[in-house]
Amino acid sequence: MNKNPWRLAARTERMNPSVIREILKLTELPGIISLAGGLPSPDTFPIEAMREATTRVLRDAPREALQYAASEGYAPLREWVAAEMTTQGLQADASQVLITTGSQQGLDLVGKALIDAGSKVAVESPTYLGALQAFTPYEPEFVAVPCDEEGPLPEALTYDASGARFLYALPNFQNPSGRSMGGARRDALVQSAQSIGLPIVEDNPYGDLWFDAAPAAPIASRWQEGTIYLGSFSKVLAPGLRLGYVIAPAAVLPKLLQAKQAADLHTPGFNQRVVHEVIKDGFLRQHVPTIRARYKAQRDAMQAALVAHLPQSGPRACHWNVPGGGMFFWVELPKDVDAEALLPRAVERGVAFVPGAPFFAGAPMKNTLRLSFVTVAPEAIERGIRALAAALETAP
Repeated sequence: MNKNPWRLAARTERMNPSVIREILKLTELPGIISLAGGLPSPDTFPIEAMREATTRVLRDAPREALQYAASEGYAPLREWVAAEMTTQGLQADASQVLITTGSQQGLDLVGKALIDAGSKVAVESPTYLGALQAFTPYEPEFVAVPCDEEGPLPEALTYDASGARFLYALPNFQNPSGRSMGGARRDALVQSAQSIGLPIVEDNPYGDLWFDAAPAAPIASRWQEGTIYLGSFSKVLAPGLRLGYVIAPAAVLPKLLQAKQAADLHTPGFNQRVVHEVIKDGFLRQHVPTIRARYKAQRDAMQAALVAHLPQSGPRACHWNVPGGGMFFWVELPKDVDAEALLPRAVERGVAFVPGAPFFAGAPMKNTLRLSFVTVAPEAIERGIRALAAALETAP
């Protein structure tokens, strides 16, 4: 007799554990310097502001905060999002805003509403691994769009992305590559996408974390009816709140809302009220610059360590670009080095990173890796990069 009566759906064959989450288990080993996780620094969490806001919410509206809430989200928070995005060039109305349980849920809702089995979805190369995980159960055919240091090549869309349901793009300090699109590239990308009727899903979790210069206005400000915009409070407040948002055109917002209702009814109303209480009077204008200053110092420490310890010329040369914000460096190793095979050697020497191959929807570049700098002190960053260089010297 079969002791297992459960019959899994065919789509579960396409579900795989997060490579990053598996690698994070290595960081629990004593003495490991983790340059792997894309986690915000817990030292940036506004704990006292959260404590005070929680007290006010439970004092002023305890029953409302603990009750079921509207699926669209807490109205004052939606209004805040719309007003904030308007200052960034995206003329949004609160009626276009859907509060989500992290921007990761926004990706899942987009997949559920827009992807049929076999439909094409265009993605950057490389692209955010979490987006690939969110979209994959809906059985798309991923199309990797050729990219340069600014992201997708606009001229490539006409022959690579034609007929796709949408292009998924991260224009600001992309995870994993750290690259950003300038204003002219965004203009050209929108023009090319419009010419073939290709909608864009713009994911922007890192845009506020700029170090050298603020990023260009959102892609959605250039083509609002053809763009779904995803944002998050995880990187500027705290990821444990699981609070994000979607700004979507009227043509798709009702279906995203229905998908959310089926998934979780609504994002926790208590969390929404606490966050609104924290940010409503301009808190982020003082708080986010402190995060930028901290991360910039760590970015500079990693750049200095890479220059000091990794060869930049000759047959074993490594290549990287210095990110203007965000949380990541993307390193291209010598072509004959497999980053996944390099990882155990690095762990033996006390450092962990994320191999780059899982970030590719198409043919992977196995000689790439992602380094995160925001949760590690500058002196530990230097030790970690030195250990990485030592591991690389042993690579065949």
